[in-house]
Amino acid sequence: MGADNTATEPALTMPLVEAMETQRAIRRLTSDPVDDELVLRLLELAVKAPSGSNGQTWEWVVVRDPEVKHQLARLNRQAWSVYKRTRARKARGDASAARIHAAVQWQADHFEEVPVVIVACLHGRPPLFGSPLQGASFYGSIFPAVQNLLLAARAAGLGATLTTLPLWSVTLARRTLGLPGRITPVAAIPLGWPQGRYGPTTRRPVRDLVHLDRYGHRPFREIR
Repeated sequence: MGADNTATEPALTMPLVEAMETQRAIRRLTSDPVDDELVLRLLELAVKAPSGSNGQTWEWVVVRDPEVKHQLARLNRQAWSVYKRTRARKARGDASAARIHAAVQWQADHFEEVPVVIVACLHGRPPLFGSPLQGASFYGSIFPAVQNLLLAARAAGLGATLTTLPLWSVTLARRTLGLPGRITPVAAIPLGWPQGRYGPTTRRPVRDLVHLDRYGHRPFREIR
């Protein structure tokens, strides 16, 4: 069953910790409509994120047109047809990986049915050469806003996930979305009411991931 979407804008009063602890990639979405006012409210919250030098160099394309979604779906399936071979090998004998594989396949099969796809874009182009820091600086200008969008969607009871598969060819994505050459599509966020329910996520213990001062120095492992 999908979420109750009778209200134009849910209260969005979910505690931040709850949103963070229960946020997960939701790929199985219903085709029930998502109101424009709610989408705009989520994007208003997205752009409250920090921006490098306060440049606010982002643009957001809200895709509803069936033909545009169809073209993005084709790009998504093209990328997935290659990537899933690697994923399939990993999924063998791993129940968690198999569930993720099945969810990504479902999304590829039903991409056109998603009510809204939001494409996050940046002014400029990523550096082709140079240090990794330059590339990180470029993409780092949009991903805090994307995370804000994902958390806001969670608070509203919507399902969402970040994917780059439909953007494997920046040239074709620009053509599909009518983007000028100076605008780079960075991430696609299919958005809709989830078929299932959110729940707590499973993660490795943070004590096993944190190092103090130098890599390999893990005194936090002793804290219980």
